Amino acid sequence: MREDLPSGTVTFLFTDVEGSTKLLHQHGDAYADLLGAHREVVRGALRRHSGIEVDTQGDAFFAAFARASAAVAAAQEIRDSLGGGPIRVRIGIHTGEPLVAQEGYVGIDVHRATRVAAAHGGQVVLSRTTRELLGPEVVLRDLGEHRLKDLVEAEPLFQLGAGEFPPLRTIEGSSSRSTTRSR
Repeated sequence: MREDLPSGTVTFLFTDVEGSTKLLHQHGDAYADLLGAHREVVRGALRRHSGIEVDTQGDAFFAAFARASAAVAAAQEIRDSLGGGPIRVRIGIHTGEPLVAQEGYVGIDVHRATRVAAAHGGQVVLSRTTRELLGPEVVLRDLGEHRLKDLVEAEPLFQLGAGEFPPLRTIEGSSSRSTTRSR
């Protein structure tokens, strides 16, 4: 079992670069440098907000946090730091109580967290569970309930900040687009 991973109630953060194949074609060999800079931004934000890098695959990160507010702060830093560049990251955040196994985390909350990342580049999407753990100072936009791949029940989703994005990439969803404080 990995001793460095938070246990009990854990907040997961998943990132993925939007349009990475297109970016690779556009930038050729220079994409390696762009990807390296992206990784520095993500890893720096994880360090500063006490996140643990659980895994990476290609340009995607899977991180865990002991506090939901720290995960949201890291996501906001990542989004803002990459905002002006060619790499745009979609981020999903979900809080649950996974099992810590020898290789990492196991359980439905890991799967739910990956599905919550149905965002667009520059967009941070949170589950209701994460939203409920945040203070009133966090500005969230209610995105309504969405059916997520392989999950039985629809999930209420929220966007960090009031930005405008196309509809989420989910199976189906209602679109309640109001901006509120987290409580």
